[in-house]
Order: sequence, then C-alpha cells, then structure tokens
Amino acid sequence: MTQESLTEKLAAHLMRPVDEPTRQRARLHLLDWLGCVAGALKTDSEERTALTYNRTAGWMGNLLEMDDVHREAILHPGPVIWPSVTKEGKFAMDEALDKAVRGYEAMISIGATFDRYHYEHWHPTSTAGIFGATVSEAFELQTISYEHLVNALGLAGSVSGGFWRTRHEGDDAKQFHIVNAIHTGYIAATAAKAGAKGPRFILEGEQGLYAATCKNPRPMALPEHWRIHEVSFKPWGACRHAHPAIDAAMELKARLGALNGDIIVETYSDAINFCDRPDPQNKLDAKFSIQHAIAIVAQSGAPELADFEPEAIAGLSNVRANVKVQEAVDISARYPKHYGARITCGGETVELIDTLGDPERPMSMEQIIGKARALIYWGGLPDQEADRAIDIALYGDETYQINAMLGDWLS
Repeated sequence: MTQESLTEKLAAHLMRPVDEPTRQRARLHLLDWLGCVAGALKTDSEERTALTYNRTAGWMGNLLEMDDVHREAILHPGPVIWPSVTKEGKFAMDEALDKAVRGYEAMISIGATFDRYHYEHWHPTSTAGIFGATVSEAFELQTISYEHLVNALGLAGSVSGGFWRTRHEGDDAKQFHIVNAIHTGYIAATAAKAGAKGPRFILEGEQGLYAATCKNPRPMALPEHWRIHEVSFKPWGACRHAHPAIDAAMELKARLGALNGDIIVETYSDAINFCDRPDPQNKLDAKFSIQHAIAIVAQSGAPELADFEPEAIAGLSNVRANVKVQEAVDISARYPKHYGARITCGGETVELIDTLGDPERPMSMEQIIGKARALIYWGGLPDQEADRAIDIALYGDETYQINAMLGDWLS
C-alpha cells in the first residue's frame, strides 16, 4: 500500500463540511481583519498602490500589528486568508466563510508542525500562509477534487519561504511576504486545477520543507474541531509577544493604583528575542518593544494606536528606563501553548498564564466590535463605515458587499 503523505492527510481532513457555529466564528475574524485594513488607511505606503485591491488589503491587514494570531503555530492567518476569499466576483457569504475556515485550518495545521529552529529564521505567516492561501483559492474553483488539492499544496509548498531578516532593517518584506502568499496561492490552485502536479511529500520528504527549515518538526494534529476556534484576537496594536506583559501590567496597575519605580517583566524567551527593545526609534520598533508597551500602561493605561506614534515614543523614554525585561524559565516551558508574563512593581506581583483575546480568556463580541470601530475611526473613515463593516461581516449574504466596501476604502 502506498504511504499517505501529510498533505494527502490534510487534504482529506479539509473536505469535511463546515458547521454553522464555525461560520459565525469566522465572521468575527472577518470583521477583525476589516478593522485592521481600515485602521491602516492612515499609514502612508506608496508600495501598495500598484497592487490589486485585495492584495492591497492583504498588505495593509498586518501593518498595525493587530491581526489575529494562532499561538502554537505563531502566525497570523487573517491577513493571508481573507484577501484570498474576498476577491472580485459574486459569491454567497457562506461559501466564502467555508473557504476561509479551510484556509485557516491548512495554515495552522502546517504552521504548528514547525519547530523552534524554523521560527528563529523563517516567518511562519509566510511559510505556512502560502498553504492557507492555496486552500482558500482551491475551494473557490467550485469542483475542486482531493487530487487537485493535494497537487496545489505540493506546488505551493515547493516555493514556500520568507526570512525573518525583515525584522532588522525597517523594510516592507513582512507585508510583501503576505502578498506573495496570496498571489502564489492563486497560481498554485489554478495550475493544479489545470492539471499541474505537485510533490506529495513536500513537507516530510527528502529535500522537502522540513528538511530545509526545521530540525525537529512536530507531528501534524488534525482535530475534530475546526482550528479557527483556537485563534486569538489582539486587543492592542503591539506584537502579540508583548501582550502578556501588557495584560499583567494592567492588572497590577489596577491593584496598586499606579506603577511607580522599577518594573520587572518576566516572560518567555521568544517574547524577549522579538520585543526586548529598550530604546525604540520608530513606530515599528515601538510595537515590538515590551519596555515601551509597559511604559504606556504605567503612564496612561491600555495602549492605543496613538501611543506608538513618534511623539509618544519620545515622551516615554524616562518611563521605559524603569522597565527591566528578563526570561522566566517556567513561563518559557509553557510556551507556545500559553503566552504568559509576570510583572513585579512596588513589592507586588501579577502573573498571567494566558492573555486577553486567547480562547481561555476570550474577547466578547462587544469587545471585538468595539475594536473594529476604534480601528475604522483611527483610519479616518466616518462612523457609518463602521456600521457598514459590522453589518456586512456579521450579517451579510454576499461577498460583493465586501468587495464594494474595500473598493470605496482603497480608492
């Protein structure tokens, strides 16, 4: 009997029907992504003007660092998946939601197999995102078969990539990775439908993706539930690795009334690797700075997008100097299943195992809607556009409504 590859197992897993509660969950992620796109309208970016509008939306959906995140896979599905299912054309919303759920599933299932070595060098939203985009595109081709899906996954995986060098030079490659995943997903799905064949063992085979990018890949989990339910929402506009410290600091401040003097932050190693930036020089640095995030909490409370602008960065330098960041081995041991932090100030300590927006500590529908409203307002759109986005995402029946709205926003 021929051995079944991981992509073949995944393809069979993706053929399941999507249930209505999962579609409703997907609608919340759609709204969250639309808010992220709208919020980024305030950000000047000439590079995106040459892109089609759905790829422009893909570029923008990650700019503010408020996109959804899967903890174990350490990736952001929303900005890759939603542009792949909200393109020109008239589709029933349920069809689009089903495509999105399957795209999330593929992206997370593959991303969660990558090991620490992979994450140290490669951008999982890109390396796994290309599979998610491919699945979303493949299921748009109406009569997609299991065989076509396996070939599409193989073709996409054969060009997977995206280096973390982008973290060090203040460039736009992180956004380019997302647009590339969206574009390549379309090409892979279309080519497979036309008869092109891809390698079946692209993940685990000799000279495959694991061999090139991992030292100890983890087993692929294909649970009975749809994994979009495992995805976290981000309440604040900073790197998710900074969120546990923000959350713990807010709880400690509520207990003490103020955070004065030295503030000790203990957290997991990747949070330090990505977000130990005591002296941020620009908005991106500030979003990846635990010191700056905690200074915001100490100075004014819950972080807002304005707190990462240049004026705020300069104004919080003295407070940042009081924030000391260090690894806690016990918190690192729980990662990546749990993103936690421990904050000590004034002789008091707060420790959180999970943070706001995680499935264990979910944001309510009202909080998710409130976040979307705040982002749409930040992007400079009128209040009625927030109402429009909420109505379409949560109750709309046709995807053309999303296309028309994005066209209005991006024109």
